Amino acid sequence: MDSTFSSAGATKTKTRSLVINALFITLTLVASMFINIKLPIMGNGGLIHLGNVPLFIAAFVYGRKTGAIAGAFGMALFDIFSSWTIWAPFTFVIVGAMGYIAGLISEKMPGKRTVVYTLAIVAALIIKVVGYYFAEVILYGNWIQPFGSIPGNVMQIVIAGVIVLPLVGRLKKVIK
Repeated sequence: MDSTFSSAGATKTKTRSLVINALFITLTLVASMFINIKLPIMGNGGLIHLGNVPLFIAAFVYGRKTGAIAGAFGMALFDIFSSWTIWAPFTFVIVGAMGYIAGLISEKMPGKRTVVYTLAIVAALIIKVVGYYFAEVILYGNWIQPFGSIPGNVMQIVIAGVIVLPLVGRLKKVIK
């Protein structure tokens, strides 16, 4: 009798996890696709979008695994569905790592939550800037041109942080 209940509980947990991951993949995709501005900066220039908002919420509320899944799949799908298709493999790895590390820091680091979330966002920012810099070096074979994308990448994460930081504490109480 106990195995039936534990099996049902495990199935319920797996289903809940699947639904939450799918929801945050979708939210990340939609926020990237429909709320964005292409920057007219040298070279590639970059793109500012709000896809990092659901990514950070997923990482901070549901943890590193959901953050990684939301970021990797949500933003790579955006790249595939848009004119940024060549970026999808890089995005999958870079933004997946951003979600994972942001979630890991928020799970494991003790301290005031706002400070911890801020540090997690800064870590994600570093991953984004360094990751996309080297992705551009690989794609364009140029060590100078990628510097043009750094301001857009920084703005993207800073804007997401400004939106997420005041919300995540409240969301975490309501959602979990």
